[in-house]
Amino acid sequence: MAAEATEEAMAEEAMSLDIEPVRIAVVMPSTTTDLAWSQALYEALLEIQESAGGEDVVEIAVSESMFNVTDAAAALRDYAADGYDIVIAHGTQYGSSMFEIAPDFPDTTFAWGTATDTGESEGLENVFAYEARAEEGGYVNGVMAATMSKSGIIGVVGPVEAGDAKLYIDGFKAGAEATNPDITVNISYTGSFGDTALAAEAAKTHINAGADVLTGSAQQVVGAIGAAQEAGVPWMGTQADQSPLAPDIVVSTQLYDWTDVFVDIIEKHQAGELGGTAYALTLKNGGLRMIYNEDIAGADAVTAAMDADASIVAGDISVEVE
Repeated sequence: MAAEATEEAMAEEAMSLDIEPVRIAVVMPSTTTDLAWSQALYEALLEIQESAGGEDVVEIAVSESMFNVTDAAAALRDYAADGYDIVIAHGTQYGSSMFEIAPDFPDTTFAWGTATDTGESEGLENVFAYEARAEEGGYVNGVMAATMSKSGIIGVVGPVEAGDAKLYIDGFKAGAEATNPDITVNISYTGSFGDTALAAEAAKTHINAGADVLTGSAQQVVGAIGAAQEAGVPWMGTQADQSPLAPDIVVSTQLYDWTDVFVDIIEKHQAGELGGTAYALTLKNGGLRMIYNEDIAGADAVTAAMDADASIVAGDISVEVE
């Protein structure tokens, strides 16, 4: 009952979010239902919208699947010109364009990620940056994978070797090797964030090489998860909950929750602070959160993962990545 009461209190607190009407526009590289990078942000914005009282208070405009950076730049400029208060460039690949556009709209707040550069060195005062310290949940998943693996081989399907994808994979490898120094972690990068066919082939290659646990990052993982499901190989996810796609094999997920970050950005914007802060999601601040399926993973693996999570939060484990 105490837990239920706490949840109810938290829900009531969320519903009392008191902000002035705000118009938010997002340019993202994939869809709002990608089960990964874009969906995690979109769901946070919807949560803010609902908590603030709906569309009359928080207007959200989205340009999805903006693979072409030139098209994305045009969308960013159009949103700023149309008077949106906050314009989000949800992809590192959009950074150069955003930094060219932001000076032309000094009263507009821009935000981009994954990034730490707020443009202060260039004299900009209207840019926020955000990132996920994905190596933390990656480490936890790595501990769990090494605990579960019987073959001693784990497969990783990466997109592009950059940003939070690389952080996640480096952390995953560190966690697996800390748990079992003899573990083999085979890593492949497809060179694409969204090519599901390439991801599926990479997953099959790992499975054929003896991997009995798989993980990966970005929207491409839909293909990899499909291959894992066909082979009955457990999958560990990151960014957004991927269990609806394959509930029988998804054993854990590192969730990104951008809600607090963008509530703070909105509040700062409305107080006249248009940029200058770089945000980071961590396990300690709750921006990163782990969920597990103990029925599939087993109690030992979940316990090992939870212990690693607690040790990172306590500062007893520091996940070092390049």
